[in-house]
Parts: sequence; structure tokens; C-alpha cells
Amino acid sequence: MTATRNRRSFLKSTAIAGAAITLPAFQYSRVYGANDRLSIASVGTGGKGWSDLNGVAASPHVQVVALCDIDSSEKHLGQAANRYQQARQYDDWRKLLDMSNEIEGVLVSTPDFMHAPIALPAMQLGKHVFCQKPLTHSVHEARQMKLAARKYKVVTQMCNQIQSHSAYRTAVDWVHRGLIGKVKEVHSWQSGSPSWPRHLDRPTGNDSVPSNVRWDLWQGVAEERPYKIGMYHPFNWRGWQAYGTGQLGDFGCHILDPVFKSLKLGSPNTLTAEAPKLFPESWTDSATVRYEFPGTEYTANETIRVTWYDGVGTKPPREQLGDVPADYALPAAGSVLVGEKGSLVIPHVAMPKLFPEDKFPADKTPVVESVDHYTQWADACRGAGETTSHFDYAGPLTETVLLGTIGIRFAGQTLNWDAKSLAITNNADGQNYITKPYRKGWEPVWV
Repeated sequence: MTATRNRRSFLKSTAIAGAAITLPAFQYSRVYGANDRLSIASVGTGGKGWSDLNGVAASPHVQVVALCDIDSSEKHLGQAANRYQQARQYDDWRKLLDMSNEIEGVLVSTPDFMHAPIALPAMQLGKHVFCQKPLTHSVHEARQMKLAARKYKVVTQMCNQIQSHSAYRTAVDWVHRGLIGKVKEVHSWQSGSPSWPRHLDRPTGNDSVPSNVRWDLWQGVAEERPYKIGMYHPFNWRGWQAYGTGQLGDFGCHILDPVFKSLKLGSPNTLTAEAPKLFPESWTDSATVRYEFPGTEYTANETIRVTWYDGVGTKPPREQLGDVPADYALPAAGSVLVGEKGSLVIPHVAMPKLFPEDKFPADKTPVVESVDHYTQWADACRGAGETTSHFDYAGPLTETVLLGTIGIRFAGQTLNWDAKSLAITNNADGQNYITKPYRKGWEPVWV
């Protein structure tokens, strides 16, 4: 297989060239013959990283050659090293990319704030990328991921894996078949209780860093702060603005995915949020975000409203759900698409349901089978088929989700969005959140 330059030589050349990144033509494509094995590296091997790694490695055409995690304990790097004993082990992803000649695909399963800083240099080195949702931590990063995937002609996939489940695929198919007619409005929600911290101040003081954790490396591009036991690593980072994206960021790329796929939505024109006042550093425990999108071939009007709700027990008003009966128990998370001919309920990881029921006999509605979201990426890297959550799709979806998190910061204010210019045109303070500062020495190289 074609060799590529390592990370250090790449960074050296880009430092000389400045912001403009150019690579030789032979590095623009990394698609291999269907009989070749794909050599992959996994950055982040605990939690979702464990399932991502095993999901991709389930393909007989994949070999795991490198593992990276800042935590060497059994639940993180330890278990991965035990299973994939032939793979090299790292605690610093930058050193992993130094062995890029041996790597063709990179899995990024870190906290949100490190997705783009790791995925971008991987793509700039010509590596295929499989990245956890949400794709990025900022809107600007999401646009950069899309542009990088295009420029370097790599195969990409965001891990909103439920997209490939029969439930979501079937829901999209029903909308495209016109079963509920043109769609008039959408309501999406997540009413569960997050297990991570929210709506609180940063804890004071500091604790001793465990010997198995490289806290300096975990902080990555973020501003340095003291280590606190159980507050950030390994999971509670989701509730902190510096690291995660809150309830909307955590679930939006899942629950809004079949909405985007079925209606072929692009970027919203406007959005307005309702939420409690944010604490300086943590996310809220509830929010409502109303997006207005340009209409498409699957919508009834020139624009369509998509409303997101989150918070414990929070669900959309029953009177706005069209033909959904008042006595129907809504799922804890999901969407309702209100159409001209009926309403479609899309539960989060359960088969969709059409109303009124007597109009849509279950034995006459087609079902679309699941596909494997993980091996789909591995196969596409080898030239067999295509991915369905590639960054050309996942980038705009993530932009929309993260625009909602900006709206939460400016509750009650309508934000006007110009997607082409990547600009909130009526709120200069809101525009400041399109991108973010990076720790000195950790700044990404943009496309």
C-alpha cells in the first residue's frame, strides 16, 4: 500500500507554507482494492471508543495497528491492548500520527473538544477518518471537517450509528415514499436525565492525578485547569462547555439525523432558544430550540420549523403532533413528523409508527433492513460501497446542532444564520462562538 509522510514532516512543511496546505497528488486518494486489508489506529479506546474499535475491527478486512489513550487503566487502553496485542500503544495521538506510514484509517473516539484537532491532521495526512458524534466542538470546526474530507479525498463517517439501524432507515424510506405526504412541521426531543454534571459552577481546588492518567494530554487544545476526581475524565466532561456540547450536542446528531435524512435539510435560516441562564462553565439541564429551514421537496411550505426539546420529562405539546392520539405514550426520545396525510413517530432506537393507524396497516408498510455502520466505513475505505454519514452530510448536521448550543447562550433572541459566510448576521456576540480559542502550541492547521 502507498506510503505517506509522517506527522512531523507534514507539520514542518505546513509551517513553512503558512495557512495554505498542499500535498502531492499521490496523497489525495486513499481507497484500496477490495481484497486489501485496512490498517487502522484508534484514538480513545474506553467507553464509546471501545465499541467503535470493536465495531470496525469486526470486519475481516481490517487490522488494528495502533492504539492511543491518555488512560492506561484496564477500562481504557488496557482492555484494547489485551485484545489487539499486535498493535502499538500510545498515550499521545501526535506520536501515533508520527507512524502514519503504517496507518490508513483513524478512529477518533475522544471527548468532543478533541475530535477536530485529531481528525484534521489525520485527513491532512491522507488518512480515512471515523469520528464520534457530534462531529466537532464548534461550528467552524464542523465546516473545516467537511472541507478537509473533500480536499484530501478521504473516506469519512460520523458515528451516529443508529442512522444505519432498520428503525431510522425505515422512517426515512416512509417519508420518501410520501406515506404521510409533505411534512408541515417537526418536533424532536430527549426527555431523559443526563448522568453528567450540568447547571453548576466549576469545583474549586485540585486532586492528585492518578498514575494511569496523562492529564496534560487529556486537556489537549483546552485551557489548562486542575484535575478533579470524577468531574471531567472519563465521562463527566459532557456537562462542561470547555469539553462537551450538552444534551443537544450529545443527542442531536442521533435524533435529528432521520429528520435531516428524510427531509433532505440543509442549513437553517434562523433559530431561537428558550433555556435557563447558563452558568459560566457548564451546560443547562433543559432547553428548547426552534429552527426554521428552507423548504425542500418533502416539505409542505417554503420553510419548515423543526423544534428541539430537552430536559427531564420534557416532551412536545400533544396538540401540535397532528394525528398522534392523545393516549399514545410518546417515547422518552425521538421525533414526530407532522404531514399532510398523517403523522410519523420516530422513537430513538425503536421502529417508527404511523398515525392514524387504520390508514397505515402494519402488514402493508415496508421495512428497510439494517446495515453495519462500522464495517460500512471500512468497506468504503477499501473501495466497496459508500458511507452514509460522510462529513459532507455530517458536517452540516453538526453545524445545525451546535448552532443550537449557541442559541442557548442567547435565550429569547432570534439568530439569523448565513451558512455560506459561516455568520450569525444579527448578533456579534453570538458570532464569537462560531469558533473558539485554542491552547498555545495546540492550534489546529485549518484547510
